[in-house]
Amino acid sequence: MARLTYSSRRQLEEHTFHPAVVLLVPFAALFLQVYLPRLWPRLAVLDLPLIVVIFFGVARRSPIYGTITGAVIGLLQDAFTGQAIGVNGISNAVVGYAAASVGVRVDVENPLTRTVLAFGFTMVQGFLYFLIVRHLLGMDARWLWGYQLIRAVANTLVAVVAFALLDRTVRRQT
Repeated sequence: MARLTYSSRRQLEEHTFHPAVVLLVPFAALFLQVYLPRLWPRLAVLDLPLIVVIFFGVARRSPIYGTITGAVIGLLQDAFTGQAIGVNGISNAVVGYAAASVGVRVDVENPLTRTVLAFGFTMVQGFLYFLIVRHLLGMDARWLWGYQLIRAVANTLVAVVAFALLDRTVRRQT
């Protein structure tokens, strides 16, 4: 009976994407992140680039890829939204790394697991963002539990739908 080693399991389960998907999905998320809150300010609670970082990190299961994806998407998010450059870059890089690391060890195809991961990583990213703004930049920032929980629930609901749609873009290896 053939046995799968840790590395062969990881190689079998890594998903690949068409290069157009890798470029268009993050840019679409960034575009929507910038313009949706202008149309309806309550949508500012959503963090679509974070959802994309979590999806690609979990799907690719490569901590290096997850870190780079999170950093690039986060830096672009900072540039387009007018926030301090690097704040989202750092927090999304950490989330991308963590999502990919969890993706190696846990069955991330399960919708319940994905729901828990989306909620948890949204809370982690919010806390990292708070720490960076408050302690590294020295700005006056407060951790608002109620807002962060609403943000996490809203992002989780959008993530469940987005993950189902993005699963259709995975290249199946034969």
